[in-house]
Amino acid sequence: MSEACIVGWAHTNFGKLEDPDAESLIGRVARAAIEDAGIEPAEIGAIFVGHFNNGFQAQDFPSSLVLQSVPELRFTPATRFENACASGSAAVHGARDWLAAGRGRFALVLGVEKMTAAPPAQVATSLLSASYRREEGDIPAGFAGVFGRIADLYFQRHGDQSDALAAIAAKNHKNGVDNPYAQMRKDLGFAFCRAESEKNPFVAPPLKRTDCSLVSDGAAALVLTGEDTARGLAKAVRFRAAVQVNDYLPLSRRDPILFEGAAQAWRQALSNAGLALSDLSFVETHDCFTIAELIEYEAMGLTAPGQGARAVLEGWTAADGRLPVNRSGGLKAKGHPIGATGVSMHAIAAMQLTGTAGAMQLPRAELGGVFNMGGAAVANYVSVLEAVRAA
Repeated sequence: MSEACIVGWAHTNFGKLEDPDAESLIGRVARAAIEDAGIEPAEIGAIFVGHFNNGFQAQDFPSSLVLQSVPELRFTPATRFENACASGSAAVHGARDWLAAGRGRFALVLGVEKMTAAPPAQVATSLLSASYRREEGDIPAGFAGVFGRIADLYFQRHGDQSDALAAIAAKNHKNGVDNPYAQMRKDLGFAFCRAESEKNPFVAPPLKRTDCSLVSDGAAALVLTGEDTARGLAKAVRFRAAVQVNDYLPLSRRDPILFEGAAQAWRQALSNAGLALSDLSFVETHDCFTIAELIEYEAMGLTAPGQGARAVLEGWTAADGRLPVNRSGGLKAKGHPIGATGVSMHAIAAMQLTGTAGAMQLPRAELGGVFNMGGAAVANYVSVLEAVRAA
């Protein structure tokens, strides 16, 4: 059985977009990804759509919306996947499973979200549904408050890490300048990210505005096929590994600052790929909040628990460091349209591996890691990707 490969992609810019709804955003990437793969719409055998819980818009049931923009796909099976902020990666996994089962040759994966048209209070309420409402539903500041508590616990155990969080924010904003899809293409600098100010107030102490990802609109799409077919196309990026690990939803059932599900996913993915973390050229990781990226350094095995600050303060994760992390600017600068995020991360990684990432391009991009999570390290997805080289 040949491994799944990404053979085409498309990506809108992220931000507060004029598109009125998710349908419009889907229309901007669906046909574009198919054309990028060099195939005809009729060759698509199934559609997989990553989309969050529809708390942002009235229209639910998004799986068939692609048919309006690509009518050639009428009567094609289409399914919506939802796993909180990892809904996009859930759709990717659905497509991989469909291909592995031999049910068809080409799968179209879409990730989409229209968030900015909803009032801020509605956005906050919808996002909080990715936590355990029975115990966490009254936390001030919504989902930012959940990660504020995680940051506070981390600080209590390992000391004040405000310098490290500011360094992560500054790194990702600097990287975002080079990403044409990013919502915020501005190098804010360490000093601005470190200091509380009128423009950078505390949102959920110790987290400030620069520690929080952006409310965004956007869409991304991929075309997947088996490796045997992919080798006959213009470009192909192979999954060396793809792992999903779920953990308890209530933070009370686990140590909130260990991200044990993420660590399990990384260990399994690297083992399945026959690699060590040091073999990777870069990682795109889920920095919904800067404290998340800090803990994810530890979960992926870059540092020991409690020592994640070293990775950013000593420059390991910079664009020219030993393991560049979030060369795209991450969710922090690129934006975080929930359902689109996992698909976007895979598309950005594929660009790196095929040497088509433009100003974001790293000089060495042979193996890439993607970590996308739903909730506070509840649904954890790790992919290890590499380009398929011509024979």
